[in-house]
Amino acid sequence: MALQTHHEEMQPAALGELERETSALDKHGYLFGQKITHSLSPFLHQVIYENLGLRWGQVRLDSCDMQLFLRLVRHPDFYGASVTMPNKVAILPHLDRMTDECRSVGACNTLFLQPDPADPSGQRRLLCGANTDVIGIRDSFLRNVADPARVYHGKPALVIGGGGAARSAIYALARWMRAADIYLVNRDAAEVADMMRDCAARGYGDGLVHVATEEQARELPAAGAIVACVPDFEPRTEEEKLARCITEIFLSKQPQPQQDQEGGEGGRGGDMAPRTKGAMLEMCYNPTPFTALGALAERHDWQVILGTEALIWQGLEQDRYWTGRPVEDLPVDKVKEAIAASVAQRSQSRL
Repeated sequence: MALQTHHEEMQPAALGELERETSALDKHGYLFGQKITHSLSPFLHQVIYENLGLRWGQVRLDSCDMQLFLRLVRHPDFYGASVTMPNKVAILPHLDRMTDECRSVGACNTLFLQPDPADPSGQRRLLCGANTDVIGIRDSFLRNVADPARVYHGKPALVIGGGGAARSAIYALARWMRAADIYLVNRDAAEVADMMRDCAARGYGDGLVHVATEEQARELPAAGAIVACVPDFEPRTEEEKLARCITEIFLSKQPQPQQDQEGGEGGRGGDMAPRTKGAMLEMCYNPTPFTALGALAERHDWQVILGTEALIWQGLEQDRYWTGRPVEDLPVDKVKEAIAASVAQRSQSRL
């Protein structure tokens, strides 16, 4: 269940409930944010812990009360937390250390602990922040696209949206996916301008292009990778309709001719068949990952990667921090099966 607190102090009854839930575990963590009732994060991590034989659990803490949270993380059995909106930026001043990704993106979605080297007793633990959202985006492409060199390396990329997920997408595309330029499409021009300034200030703003008109979109080269970071709503306002039109122009473009550097067709084998166009990661998965935008991309012969892939790979990276085990030693297949079953059940319940 989700424990809710939107006031300065959690009510005594809620604190007692929290203590009962965490005391039943050897170690506990939190999902710290708001509007988290339907989040799959606790379920994902529970699958991992059960398969590893760990009596651990992640408890939902529906709150933006930072002082309460900072008290809770001092518990000796606390192992870490998933941090979601609106706390991803608010937590930054309270961190002792940050990973490069966390610092560069300017948002933290993962808390983990390290011993304080300045404390010889080993009792004090440092509160460290990571951003595994960028890893989830990167690995969604790397583990699902048969031939990255042919599909998106050295080509422009497209990011749809303007929030925190869009910033993580820009970082992943710029740092790891060899994007030539990154097109930005969003209903809110001011939000795009803010995002471009922020990315530039943080050192990964080169090559960002705000695509604001249909004419501009038609003149630009085709993209090889797309990350869609918008809710699954039918466009209603003129700005939303324009953004969708621009997106469809990019989806309809034929890929640029590219010399085959590998020789032959296909990629790394397996069940990842080569596609005519590029690959699109549809980040939206709630209430279902099968979105209208994803269907539109498939009609234009794009490979669509479901948002649950980003959820899975960022979550596995979180448990790498928390358990100390490499991702390869975690029950990846069990997680994929469980998430797929949960999504299917949710989709069925909406019919």
